Amino acid sequence: MPPVFPMLTVLSMFYYMCLRRRARTATRGEMNSRRAIESNTRALPINVEIVQYAKEVLDFSSHYGSENSMSYTMWNLAGIPNVYPSSGDFTQTAVFRTYGTWWDHCPSARLPFKRTPPTFCSQDYVELAFEEPVYPTAVHILETYHPGAVVRILACSANPYSQNPPAEVRWEVLWSEAPTKVNGPQARQFTPCIKQINFPTNLIRLEVNSSLLDYYTELDAVVLHGVKERPVLSLKASMIDMNDIDEDEDEEKCGCGMDTLNKQFNIVTLREWPTNGYFDKLPYELIQLILSHLTVPDLCRLAQTCKLLYQHCCDPLQYIHLSLQPYWARINDTSLEYLQSRCTLIQWLNLSWTGNRGTISVSGFSRFLKVCGSELVRLELSCGHFLNETCLEVITEMCPNLQELNLSSCDKIPPQAFNHIAKVGSLKRLILYRTKVEQTALLSILNFCSELQHLSLGSCVMIEDYDLIASMMGAKCKKLRSLDLWRCKNITESGIAELASGCQLLEELDLGWCPTLQSSTGCFTNLARKLPNLQKLFLTANRSVCDTDIEELATNCTRLRQLDILGTRMVSPASLRKLLESCKDLSLLDVSFCSQIDNRVVLELNANFPNVFIKKSFTQ
Repeated sequence: MPPVFPMLTVLSMFYYMCLRRRARTATRGEMNSRRAIESNTRALPINVEIVQYAKEVLDFSSHYGSENSMSYTMWNLAGIPNVYPSSGDFTQTAVFRTYGTWWDHCPSARLPFKRTPPTFCSQDYVELAFEEPVYPTAVHILETYHPGAVVRILACSANPYSQNPPAEVRWEVLWSEAPTKVNGPQARQFTPCIKQINFPTNLIRLEVNSSLLDYYTELDAVVLHGVKERPVLSLKASMIDMNDIDEDEDEEKCGCGMDTLNKQFNIVTLREWPTNGYFDKLPYELIQLILSHLTVPDLCRLAQTCKLLYQHCCDPLQYIHLSLQPYWARINDTSLEYLQSRCTLIQWLNLSWTGNRGTISVSGFSRFLKVCGSELVRLELSCGHFLNETCLEVITEMCPNLQELNLSSCDKIPPQAFNHIAKVGSLKRLILYRTKVEQTALLSILNFCSELQHLSLGSCVMIEDYDLIASMMGAKCKKLRSLDLWRCKNITESGIAELASGCQLLEELDLGWCPTLQSSTGCFTNLARKLPNLQKLFLTANRSVCDTDIEELATNCTRLRQLDILGTRMVSPASLRKLLESCKDLSLLDVSFCSQIDNRVVLELNANFPNVFIKKSFTQ
């Protein structure tokens, strides 16, 4: 008789979970239909499907284009299609900054964070606002070149055009999938099967992963289909799937509510067990090693099982490296408060993409760093739009050991705030891509941060004299290994000469879309002769690059791995053959729009040098 009661308990739990699951399904409407299911008893005009293009681009993590132009920028996603259904490389499309795995194999590549859940693979994002809030029935993405980068589509409960800020910002995943390889670069309309949600939205977010692509993906427009009234769901009974009882997995995959994660952080009651089984016999260090493979939510769930595992799961040693980026939609001040006691020894912290729309306050961020910042070595804050001058001041005061700081696309930080970074003399990596850093602040940073090895100033449009900046780098930053000057508008051969003379350890240099550099001044030959350690050199869209420059690279930079000379008219097949024969480690060569390099030449070079990816873009 005694064994009956545990069995009854298990059955009761099973039925309880099934019933709860059924109730949740009926209320949330988790169905995979793309079209609204209207009631058979009525057909109101309010449920007519609304079709709308994006009205405005609200936010994005990166783009290929300039901040002062429309070419290749995310702003091209607003409005009706410019290119579709044509295929090819067009300036009127939206293009992200990177593609493939090339950026993971260069000197500036950063080590990945452990504990990143396998379901999170997003590298970039763009957020789009639409005129009318609707219950989505379909999302069409018009891809015009190298499709297949979109891996996740989300909807937000907040109306960006509402005068009243919402009490809670909720994100819901409409669709997600691992990166897939699409055969061919041709245009397509991508219409994934989305799930229904229980709130209207006019804010859609696309997240992309371009690691499997052979070139930059290009997006032309996004179309949102939806109805004004919440679709009526079919109440037809269905079989209960055993997978439905795994509620936690479903919530992590489909739900982005903050309450779920915060409840896991805030552990109130623990079960009392007479014994901890075999865990009592394992060494403390071995249990710590086992738990180090769990994701953060799993660690929080496990902490609720017993006091022994609670002790292990809350040990600060489990939080030496912590990435909260995969949970950006669920992180707020409460989350940071719950994590404070566990993060007193934290060294790597990733808060990229978090805190926007008021979910993290300046005071909440400051409180967290005051408790947990003393041991920080690496701090990732990409696209953190809550950051202001107070935050940077707190970072410099509370993080004396900081070596890496990423402020990429933090375009809301005021220019004067960057002066505080000069106080962190131990910095080795600083990423200021798409920020409003000004010349005075940057000169101060370069003067006091002489340990810098990696510096990104791509698309920093408020710097007036890049020659002066390059001269300061040459004088103060002797250890510099990688430098990103993407779309720097005013550097000349004078600045390049100062840079090459003073920073001879440079292994990576991005001078893409720098129109003031001319090969006739000898700036590129000077680079090749002074920087023999170069592994990556981007001279993108510089029409003046010529055979002499390529031959100098072949003679002096034999360690070269990546070279981008897109758009040059002066390079011949003969000089490229010499380069490929000399640089045995070369793996990427972009000759798109090089007028002397036609498809026949590319095919020939590919046949003779099969280990090199030679890219030739096209426009139809």
